[in-house]
Amino acid sequence: MHRHTLRVRTALSAAAAVGILFASPATAMAAPAASAPSAAPVAVTAASTGGVADLAGVDYGTWRRDVKAVVDQARPYIEERSANPGGAKQAIVLDIDNTSLETDFHFFLHLPTPAVQDVRDLARYAHSRGVAVFFVTARPGIIHALTQYNLKAVGYPVSGLYVRSLPDLFEEVSTYKTAKRAEIEARGYTIIANIGNRPTDFVGGHAERTFKLPDYDGKLS
Repeated sequence: MHRHTLRVRTALSAAAAVGILFASPATAMAAPAASAPSAAPVAVTAASTGGVADLAGVDYGTWRRDVKAVVDQARPYIEERSANPGGAKQAIVLDIDNTSLETDFHFFLHLPTPAVQDVRDLARYAHSRGVAVFFVTARPGIIHALTQYNLKAVGYPVSGLYVRSLPDLFEEVSTYKTAKRAEIEARGYTIIANIGNRPTDFVGGHAERTFKLPDYDGKLS
């Protein structure tokens, strides 16, 4: 099965499992950047509990170390860039699956899916410095509510969440994601960092800096 198809079907199954049959609009804005998450972070397990990553032969510990190496580069940049914004509205953009959430390292009934801890800590740090945190994901709109709940439950600040509407599903993922970053810029934000784990997260620009997390040649969605 194609990995992207597997991810979508897994997410849809998760939505069904918690009884979410209707979704909010494909693009929805959450609380302003200055507000805090409404729920306390859910505890994250110390190790992978299984999932697609195990089947693909991706070692959880190695992946966590590789993620940390990238985040360790991003943090000082965000610290420097946000130190003197000069009145500009700044934002970072995050992918979700295996960037913000450990999607492929847990079975789909593990809800909420745990956060990628280093990325969550980076997002919260950026948010504390007045930087808005937007999520642009290839997930379909039917699981918008579930995705937003998951992000907030594990401690992410959510300034905005973009998921794919029905017409978006017929476009290339890179085209859709580029358009959403451009939309964020059109709202007056300067995207100082774009963080993802697949090449489709970065095509088309609309970010000052990009930071790519490992996908091990497509083994992670």
